[in-house]
Amino acid sequence: MTATVPPVPPTGPDDRPIGPGPAGHTSDPSGRVELAPGAVPDDSRFVNDDLLPVPLERRRWTTYNFAALWIGMAHNIPSWLLASGLVALGMDWKQAVLTIALANLVVLAPMLLTGHAGPKYGIPFPVLARASFGLRGANLPALIRAQVACAWFGIQTWIGGVGIFTLLGKIFGGWARAGVIGGQPWTLWLCFALFWALELAIIHRGMDTLRRFENWAAPFVLVGAVVLLAWMAAKAGGFGPLLDQPSALGWGADFWPVFFPSLMGMIAFWATLSLNIPDFTRFGAGQRAQVWGQSLGLPTTMTFFALLSVFVTSGSQAVYGEAIWDPVQLVARTDNVFGLLFGLITVLIATISVNIAANVVSPAYDLANLAPRFISFRTGALVTGVVGVLIMPWKLTETPELYIFTWLGLVGGLLGTVAGILIADYWIVRRTVLDLPDLYRPGGRYWYAGGWNWRAVAAFVVGGVLAVGGSHSAPGKGPFPADGLLPFLRPLADYGWAVGLGSSLVLYALLSRPVRRAPASGRAGR
Repeated sequence: MTATVPPVPPTGPDDRPIGPGPAGHTSDPSGRVELAPGAVPDDSRFVNDDLLPVPLERRRWTTYNFAALWIGMAHNIPSWLLASGLVALGMDWKQAVLTIALANLVVLAPMLLTGHAGPKYGIPFPVLARASFGLRGANLPALIRAQVACAWFGIQTWIGGVGIFTLLGKIFGGWARAGVIGGQPWTLWLCFALFWALELAIIHRGMDTLRRFENWAAPFVLVGAVVLLAWMAAKAGGFGPLLDQPSALGWGADFWPVFFPSLMGMIAFWATLSLNIPDFTRFGAGQRAQVWGQSLGLPTTMTFFALLSVFVTSGSQAVYGEAIWDPVQLVARTDNVFGLLFGLITVLIATISVNIAANVVSPAYDLANLAPRFISFRTGALVTGVVGVLIMPWKLTETPELYIFTWLGLVGGLLGTVAGILIADYWIVRRTVLDLPDLYRPGGRYWYAGGWNWRAVAAFVVGGVLAVGGSHSAPGKGPFPADGLLPFLRPLADYGWAVGLGSSLVLYALLSRPVRRAPASGRAGR
């Protein structure tokens, strides 16, 4: 007989173990984890069918599915207009494309890191957030993400509705001269409402319908963009005028003050997805599918689309004597009915593709997490649609300054802060090991203090203040004081996303350092 001392698992500052948990889940040879039958009570107030892990047999999204998802989401009118917004701020086309390409390479990193939990555990973003924020505290990042998504849903739906209105106006003539309601023709409101209803009808059919839609929407929209390029090349007899236009900023002292906040704004364009990408990767067949699918789909597609935008706009300047950055307005210049109908269908598919995937799926899960017993995925999607209209999103895109610096900059800072906490908790504190049943059980290791982890809240507050506390606007061009909300933080405002992510990641990791506690005494072994 020898005395043995059982190993003591590492614990966090709250004495809860952070290593492998008790029985309640199983795993396959690839390391994907599945919830064991009966591991979570059906009557738990933190459970519904939409929030439970996806069963292994339903995790079948492939590399192509993820690449198609990103191609479908990246090919949309706001993405096309990103380059135009940067050129309007004084960049030339090379600087604009470089900024967009670099931003998407940067945001890909947190996308892959947070996406890892999806194929492994089959859980959506708000459930992953329970590990760091607590079962109740997860509603804080979930609602922030949901609010942002609702605003984006409204923006995209409005842009799509305007596109339909414009192209139908060319086909039906007097369409645009209808009676005015609320400052806009009633036919524009009709297009907006019909487009809104069509989006919600698709998402109501579930995630498999979305996957099938993205699979064929992605190549269709890509073909549509290339057709637009070929059309302009034929009419222009080549490209050149806009490509030769020099930068108003140069590469010196005038460029960098515009470059860094623009870079953060471009990162913020997809920073929302860097949080809730587990909502999609939870359906992945494995890590390889999500890593390769996202790496092939996001940075390459966004850069290619920015180049298409620049080349087509260059052709428009050669043909019409002015640079037409809006593809809808450009297509409306043709008198060919077939061309108008093709453009109308492309605008419809492109906008639906990104809006449903990027801006409805996430808040539907986030709102379901708020009250799982009463809010299903479909109910959350309907709430998203209603809120997206009530915020009057058309106000956010009135000027490049308001769109890129104010809206995208502020959003990026807050979402970067949440991403830093999620990454620190999942990769540094827990080393990708989660107790799956406890993510749904009050009183478990993720209950913390009454369902809240004060360390995550503290890191979020500090990181958020550092990221957006210095937000400022040029006089008459935004809602913030010229000196910043907190003037001493103004120098950090141009780097909001990076400041939020870095500061919250470091602070949360320090506050959650695991502690190994020695046992009080040994035990007799047998």
